[in-house]
Amino acid sequence: MDFLLAQILTGLASASSLFLVAAGLTIIFGVTRVVNFAHGSLCMLGAYIGWTVLSHTSRDPAAFVGGVVATFAIVGAIGALLEATLLRRIYHAPELLQLLATFGVMLMIQDMTLWIWGAGDLTLPRAPWLRGFIRLGEERFPVYDLVLIFLGPGVLGALWLLLHRTRFGTLIRAATENRDMVAALGIDQRRLFTAVFALGAGLAGMAGALLLPSGSANLHIDLAVVVDAFVVVVIGGMGSLPGAFIGSMMIGLLQVFGVLLLPKITLVLVFLVMAIVLAIRPNGLFGQPAAATAQAIARWDFVGPASSLLGWIGAAALIVATAAPLFTGAHVLGIMTEAAIAVLFASSLHLLMGPAGIASFGHAAWFGIGAYASALATRWLAAPLPFALLLAPIMAGVLAALFGVAVVRLSGVYLAMLTLAFAQIVWAVVFQWNTMTGGDNGLLGLWPPEALGLRGYYWLTLTLCTAASVLLRRMQRAPFGYALRAGRDSMPRAEAIGLPMVHLRLAAVTIAGAAAGLAGGLYGFAKGSVFPGYAGIDRSVDALLMVLLGGVQTISGPIVGALAYTMLYDGLLRLTTAWRFVLGAAILVLVVGFPRGIAGAARVWHGR
Repeated sequence: MDFLLAQILTGLASASSLFLVAAGLTIIFGVTRVVNFAHGSLCMLGAYIGWTVLSHTSRDPAAFVGGVVATFAIVGAIGALLEATLLRRIYHAPELLQLLATFGVMLMIQDMTLWIWGAGDLTLPRAPWLRGFIRLGEERFPVYDLVLIFLGPGVLGALWLLLHRTRFGTLIRAATENRDMVAALGIDQRRLFTAVFALGAGLAGMAGALLLPSGSANLHIDLAVVVDAFVVVVIGGMGSLPGAFIGSMMIGLLQVFGVLLLPKITLVLVFLVMAIVLAIRPNGLFGQPAAATAQAIARWDFVGPASSLLGWIGAAALIVATAAPLFTGAHVLGIMTEAAIAVLFASSLHLLMGPAGIASFGHAAWFGIGAYASALATRWLAAPLPFALLLAPIMAGVLAALFGVAVVRLSGVYLAMLTLAFAQIVWAVVFQWNTMTGGDNGLLGLWPPEALGLRGYYWLTLTLCTAASVLLRRMQRAPFGYALRAGRDSMPRAEAIGLPMVHLRLAAVTIAGAAAGLAGGLYGFAKGSVFPGYAGIDRSVDALLMVLLGGVQTISGPIVGALAYTMLYDGLLRLTTAWRFVLGAAILVLVVGFPRGIAGAARVWHGR
């Protein structure tokens, strides 16, 4: 019993820290409607700034509290600066462009943090009062964790008083309900949004500082924290503080007892719970129906026919790509192979995001499934290359269809988070199933047959990727594509005229999954190995970047975006060690200056 009580208290302490991050994210989204991917970076900054402040103060409790409050203020000021200089420009952009912009900010903050504090973990020496503990029978429980347990409800109470007993809180609740009405009443929305973002950023920074006594300041905090925070916010309901608190408690306890009771699936449990909650409550436990991402995409221009000039440019590029092995070396050929695979991967995601209006944060799930299906067929069945490559789209397509049956009726951020949950489940399975997948060591030695050679495999990849990408383009020009657009623009109207939108959307998810699976199978043989990271968040973000950089509202967008991103990424890796900062800055310039993407901006220019 003592051990059980200690584990419950440990989970509650972890939940309190997570609630601070999730509360900030909830407040920001509730008012500004910005899906802030950089929120984890603000928590990471809080850890580093907190370490800097606390390591130069005395070690008594009052100084620690003062350092945490100072961190809250500093990170809050950074958040206000970020909102005033960047986010204010993209409030009316589609949610996915907001996500892309904040991802660029995350990359820049990561490199700036590396320059200032270095790559090593920074730990805070524990003061004597931080090393204290209380007795729970035969168990010892840290006093600091007990403080954290009471801090979570205390912050929730303070935020409730702020929202319900102050004029500022009344304005926040009003803006959450109806921003247009607040503007009509003469309230300065810019000052309100800046203050709200500063409050949310300060909470994230305070959470980062509070991690120091039991952890360290490191460069991995941002991504780990933001994923958990998104899960909590989605479970509780976007914009709901009580929901964020309940979601934090659920996740904190689940992580502690998952390690004890179900260690083999610990990494999967959190996302399984999120999937179950959303299946029962599509808007989270306490959330209200949110505006769908599809509606934001639908406001963009109708996709017109491709010009003859674009056709000639595409044909010329394909001729050059086909002849490339005759005059290029192995390194360039390897990059071109990856570029061809990237085109197919981005095109598969574009089928969902463009015509179907389905935002996916976990498209790498199908990429990873295809890669592992081919690799396992080669490793365990000694399958030849054609059979292994055929198995990749089949397995990915079948699992995509099963996934689609459960979620195809959903839309918006909640559907996007379910795709992320499924991708994380796939990643966790291949990461922990060591006997079959090799775990973190991956599957090695998967090169194509020697008789094919580097050139032969490049031509095979180029042929398959080109054929599949052209097929996806033709689908968007066929009645199937126009029917998907009809449902994207207005689901009730499309169904009223007899379009079976559920079946059409399910077909789109299946086809996109199969195409991504083929890309994953080709990529595994191109690299000679398969790792869990092929289904990771980074891979999904790469696909989103390609589609959004190229332009969702153009059929050529994913092709242009994939080629641009591949060349930009490879060039930056070779030219500078600060490639994250440069890439993040380039993303921000494109989002702010070219919200339609590269291909979209070119189409507007050509039309003029």
